[in-house]
Amino acid sequence: MKIFNGAQIHELDQYTIEHEPIQSIDLMERAAKAITRAISEQWGTSTPIVVFAGPGNNGGDALAVARMLAETGYSVSTFLFNISGHLSGDSSVNRQRLRECKRIKSFIEVTQEFEPPQLSADTLVVDGLFGSGLNKPLAGGFASLVKYINASSARVVSIDLPSGLMSDDNTYNIRTNIIRADLTLTLQQPKLAFLFPENQAYIGKLRTLDIRLSDEGIQKIDSQYNIIEETDVHPLLLHREPFAHKGNMGSALLIAGSYGMAGAAVLAAKACLRAGAGKVTVHSPRRNNAILQISVPEAIVQLDSEETIFSEAVDTEDYTALGIGPGLGQSETTAIALISQLRRTQCPIVADADALNMLANHRAWMMQLPKGIIFTPHPKEFDRLEGHSADSYERLTKAREMAERLQGYVILKGHHSALCCPDGHVTFNSTGNAGMATAGSGDVLTGIITALLARGYQQCEACLVGMYLHGLAGDIAAKHLGQESLIASDIIQYLSAAFERLKS
Repeated sequence: MKIFNGAQIHELDQYTIEHEPIQSIDLMERAAKAITRAISEQWGTSTPIVVFAGPGNNGGDALAVARMLAETGYSVSTFLFNISGHLSGDSSVNRQRLRECKRIKSFIEVTQEFEPPQLSADTLVVDGLFGSGLNKPLAGGFASLVKYINASSARVVSIDLPSGLMSDDNTYNIRTNIIRADLTLTLQQPKLAFLFPENQAYIGKLRTLDIRLSDEGIQKIDSQYNIIEETDVHPLLLHREPFAHKGNMGSALLIAGSYGMAGAAVLAAKACLRAGAGKVTVHSPRRNNAILQISVPEAIVQLDSEETIFSEAVDTEDYTALGIGPGLGQSETTAIALISQLRRTQCPIVADADALNMLANHRAWMMQLPKGIIFTPHPKEFDRLEGHSADSYERLTKAREMAERLQGYVILKGHHSALCCPDGHVTFNSTGNAGMATAGSGDVLTGIITALLARGYQQCEACLVGMYLHGLAGDIAAKHLGQESLIASDIIQYLSAAFERLKS
């Protein structure tokens, strides 16, 4: 699913108007019907409704919704803010239609002074002040109105976006001037801002309403951002031949686990095996030998010369993928071994956890990394690499720039993990849940992606399939165990169910 910016949303509207064909006012009517239906499904006609409409097309949607709700039997009070004396064309039409509606409780067009209505706990506010066209923070009277609504006990439904929230970049927004909605009814496509954790307080529950914008237009408009869905993943899966054997199902090497952190190596190795690698070798310090041999008997254990740390790069000629970093520690000896390993490795590489932390401590080494390398940082690990970011949009922008600069892949982990590719495109994951916010979850992802690379997936496909499978296994685990009780090994346990769901 594509994610469009404000300009592209307008372009899609225009494409639909020209090619369906349909008049813009009728397209607005279609959107208003979908919004009205969604509201009436959740709130009965005994709920008093106050509609706040702005001067643009978002306000036009709100005016049409006010009329339709009134005609359905709701008690609707409507305020249209026309401070500048200029409405969009379709808003003007809907203003007239609302004036002619005999069932509307009240309609006030605000041009100067505004006496706000009382908003009680049983009131539903429909927020149609500003939509995807907003490109600067709210100020003045509109900011005051937003604060008034937020301070009330009324429930709030926002049309398309909560007013004050910009569809993409909110780095320099004034967050006290953004509506805090209980429900956001966005039109056709999700907005980029919805995927960032700091914006969840404003969005509330999110529903995406299909208003039948042109499928052809959606296909033609090139988007920098996408959300991967099951239908996108299924064609990427490699088929396992009936006569396959371990020798042609990939040989993965994991360099993981310092003394005291053997669990990270165990989790990565188990995940790598469950994700289909034919052979998995774990290179780890000598003191981890018994733990690994007992915990993962299917894996080959290759012992480092040191007792407690990874100390020397190893030959990777016989391996088809390398995963490095989980639980590795950050001693200077290990750091030198790390860069030596990265420089000499010819097969695809996944670098995670302490591998990233050591690179952050030796910034000059970043220029020595092989093309196609895959980084899987969580936000704090990424900030150590690239410096502090004010918000998720800035961090994502830096991750995109890093992927382009390194000609590699960066999976910025989170509720909606984002894969940043060398060509500047970003794909968000649609699976996963809050129960996966637990120690070891990232080690599991490293093992999964390393296995897929070993199997023969190209880097981009391995990242897409890997992060989707990781989240899907977590979702299945949460369904059976609950989010509170979910631990990283549960994700491994349900990987087989995730694979089966995709294949079926």
